[in-house]
Amino acid sequence: MWISPKFQLLLVKEFQRLKNEENDRLQLEWNLHRTLSKVNYHIHTDAIKENLIPQTITKNQANFIYASEADILNVALFGITDKEWRENNIEKKGNIRDFAVLEQLVVLSNLESINALLISKGISQSERLIELNKVAITQMKSLTNNKILKKIK
Repeated sequence: MWISPKFQLLLVKEFQRLKNEENDRLQLEWNLHRTLSKVNYHIHTDAIKENLIPQTITKNQANFIYASEADILNVALFGITDKEWRENNIEKKGNIRDFAVLEQLVVLSNLESINALLISKGISQSERLIELNKVAITQMKSLTNNKILKKIK
């Protein structure tokens, strides 16, 4: 590099370009997984709508039921509700799921499907929370020890 300042400048610019490209790719991959978990959430909300929300309640009351069910998933996976997370992370924009790692998003997507099934079977919320937490623990252990996922990262 000391021989040619022009070469040094080109090298630094190329390195910056490659790092930016790598960051964009990683961000795209995370966004894809976040989008997939959002799509799967419709399975969960449909089960709530069909099995837990009576026809005679207001939209605000229905929203409370949806939020309560979302918090069941959050508590099962993260150990806290979204409200608790936001209170502890005032400086961050978004919600607990926006800051989840890949493994957590995969497990969350699975929990949504499982919870939808448990709801349709009429299992109580407290029983579902216990079962979902067991599944979350098992799946997180499996995914954090997964060599293939470690290579992707």
